[in-house]
Amino acid sequence: MKFSEVSGYDVPISLLLEADPCEKSIRQYRDDSWCFVYQENNQIVAACIAKLISDNTAQVYNISVEPDYQKQGIGSELLTFALQQMQAKQVNRIELGTGSFGYQLSYYQQLGFRVDSVIKDHFITHYDEAIFENGIQHKDMLRLYLDL
Repeated sequence: MKFSEVSGYDVPISLLLEADPCEKSIRQYRDDSWCFVYQENNQIVAACIAKLISDNTAQVYNISVEPDYQKQGIGSELLTFALQQMQAKQVNRIELGTGSFGYQLSYYQQLGFRVDSVIKDHFITHYDEAIFENGIQHKDMLRLYLDL
């Protein structure tokens, strides 16, 4: 196993689509971003893409793990690695957006992220297709933050 930083263009789009179903938005945030990955047998099986959005604040746009590698703690280890790398780059605040319910929310909260705000109807207005989890449509986005 190996954690490292690579170009966002080294990560297969199919992996990034695991966390974000909008290929257009993925293509936008891959530019000028940091991409932290977990590799096994020289294959990228998990990725975290973040970008500086102000002097000392970065936003995590995508954290995804190949289905065969999910629920093994790889995503948590990768995000911890990414947070350490960003802190070394003088970032002291991390922000991200996620659905207002579901496993992603508890995942981020377990790592110390806190709710900052709610963006009503984000997933309705910014995605061409409805996103469902456990039979419930995601509508609102929670903005979360973590001070490093």
